[in-house]
Amino acid sequence: MTDRKKRTRLTYTDQEALNYHSGGRPGKLEVVATKPMTTQRDLSLAYSPGVAVPVRAIHENPATAYDYTARSNLVGVISNGTAILGLGNLGALASKPVMEGKAVLFKRFADIDAFDLEVDTEDVDAFINSVRYLGPTFGGINLEDIKAPECFVIEERLKELMDIPVFHDDQHGTAIIAAAGIINALHLTGRDISEAKLVVNGAGAAGIASIELVKALGFRNENVILCDTKGVIYKGRTEGMNQWKSAHAVETPARTLADAVQGADIFFGLSAKGALTPEMVAGMAENPIIFAMANPDPEITPEEVSRVRDDAIMATGRSDYPNQINNVLGFPYIFRGALDARATTINIEMKIAAVHALAQLAREDVPDEVAAAYEGARPRFGRDYIIPAPFDPRLIHVVPPAVAQAAADTGVARRPIDNIEVYKTELSARRDPVVSVLNTVFERVRRFPKRVVFAEGEEEAVIRAALSYVHQGLGTAILVGREERIRETAAQAGVDIDARPGIEIHNAARSQYNALYTQFLYERLQRKGFLLRDCQRLINQDRNHFGAAMVTHGHADALVTGVTRNYHSALNDVLQVIDARPGHRILGVSIAITRGRTVLVADTAITQLPTAEDLADIATEAAGVARRLGYEPRVALLAFANFGQPRGERATHVQEAVRILDERRARFEYDGELSAEVALKPGALAAYPFCRLKGPANVLVMPALHSASISTQMLEELGASTVVGPLIVGLNKPVQIVPLGARDTDIVNIAALAAYNIGG
Repeated sequence: MTDRKKRTRLTYTDQEALNYHSGGRPGKLEVVATKPMTTQRDLSLAYSPGVAVPVRAIHENPATAYDYTARSNLVGVISNGTAILGLGNLGALASKPVMEGKAVLFKRFADIDAFDLEVDTEDVDAFINSVRYLGPTFGGINLEDIKAPECFVIEERLKELMDIPVFHDDQHGTAIIAAAGIINALHLTGRDISEAKLVVNGAGAAGIASIELVKALGFRNENVILCDTKGVIYKGRTEGMNQWKSAHAVETPARTLADAVQGADIFFGLSAKGALTPEMVAGMAENPIIFAMANPDPEITPEEVSRVRDDAIMATGRSDYPNQINNVLGFPYIFRGALDARATTINIEMKIAAVHALAQLAREDVPDEVAAAYEGARPRFGRDYIIPAPFDPRLIHVVPPAVAQAAADTGVARRPIDNIEVYKTELSARRDPVVSVLNTVFERVRRFPKRVVFAEGEEEAVIRAALSYVHQGLGTAILVGREERIRETAAQAGVDIDARPGIEIHNAARSQYNALYTQFLYERLQRKGFLLRDCQRLINQDRNHFGAAMVTHGHADALVTGVTRNYHSALNDVLQVIDARPGHRILGVSIAITRGRTVLVADTAITQLPTAEDLADIATEAAGVARRLGYEPRVALLAFANFGQPRGERATHVQEAVRILDERRARFEYDGELSAEVALKPGALAAYPFCRLKGPANVLVMPALHSASISTQMLEELGASTVVGPLIVGLNKPVQIVPLGARDTDIVNIAALAAYNIGG
């Protein structure tokens, strides 16, 4: 297994996991009102007496509950805790963190609201009766972490009793994602699905569901062997059997897993670590397909396989290897399509539609947002890329339409989607771009880890951020400060900075490079009023100067600071050590991220009253940031006016900036002067057919610093956007400054952006 294929495994301490779940508001969920609640009239409409109107409407026509309540976008995530992850039967209450997590994933990936419900009974009938009467509340039911064989009975009976989709993800989620990978692996190895020989090891919920799905896809019964802990499930076996296993018993002389995999084309592992041995792999057919999906440790590792075979296609359940079988590729989008079609069930045809949609998506060229994470190695369909990446933004508008169409085709859709293309556009608008933008950055940095200086290393938030940076596989974190103070702060916070390699502590006053940095700084500042001892003091005592010197001399790749100091004070410190890139200007670019849209705003930090030349430079630098984030820039130079009407205060500067960009033959879309409304509102540009922008702008160049800064701060405070930045652009070395008092999560995000060299 090459280094390119092996990725860093994410780790964390138990205390960090507890802190994550308990910090701030305990848990991972909250309820947010979707309608205004500010006036007496709002309250009257929301509750009494206004609420009586939709009550009567629903009584007269129950279908209108989807129109007047949250039911159309609400899923119940329900468990009794009898099979929690790989932990076993720990009870309903212990399952709540997992169910909350599942609800968060529904929201993050498919904009579906979800309530978690933990039912404290192991009695099958009691559980079924607890859930069946909740039908009016939800648009769908996601069953989770229920042990086999009870899960089969529960799901089947609830599907019969309820007129909404009921889906046990432990069964079908894994089956659907794995089946998509199998289709592509068969394609790559030139096999016919009807001839391929498959061995499934593990006869639990996921194993039974997988074998049923692959047979529905075209595998022949006699070519599929199911194994459990007692060996092959063959016709005539009586020990450890039940009706679900018996349904897949075959005539075969094989009695052990080793017998079964001899000459097999495919191994499907849903069992336990070590179940598949290198000797078994050596006996498989040419170009074996091995899906070792046991978690957290697979039946066999890719490294073990590579020692005996160089022709295998591998997938696991882990994120640190290629081809991860990740359920998050399935259940959010399957429910999205089912809810939007108001399906009464999720049938086999809908599951197959999801399989084919996922398989096809992996064969297509990846978008820039995914490609930007793979510097120099754009992922392409092949042995190491047979399943889409979980953060592929196209999933939201590829899988749900396929599922919704299958629901309509099979007659289970109460509201078939009339126009699939319009539906795809609506789905794209649901995507949360915050995580998508950062996932691109994080994935790229994981592939090319960086050494980042965390200048304020004695601060608890910075220590936590540095640990998170390392644990997420982003590289090495360098904490600047006194070692005893850093360790004391870490201990008080309950975190272990020695949990894994990757944390370094550098005391500026004791650094082996102290003299080198001091002389370097003195040569820069000696004609600006600084004595040698002044520079020595700055290197010894000011962590921004020390950290910037580390980056300048190549002893680190990037610097992040700002937690304890005003933004511009920190920037001035850095500018005494690092210059602008030759031919570039320094500016601040903020990323304003809303649901369905990401917009860059510049200059939000440096140039107070830019000239026309300044505005042209700012537009060019901001367009470069957009491209580094994977977007094709459409730059609007903003003003009060729209192309001279009415006349704006600074319109002439903007008009001249456009002419300068014309002279430079700028290689991106740009135009101005434009008002914010016309630049951003879809369709508003139609009034100006001569405008060069082909769609709403994604880069806004403000006419002055005050308008840029005020607008982004106001957006964030009103909750209209999440604003990242201002990010420093144009420095000769990667440096980023976080807002004063930033949280550890924000620090990690900015550190990753620094490591990514978002500033060019």
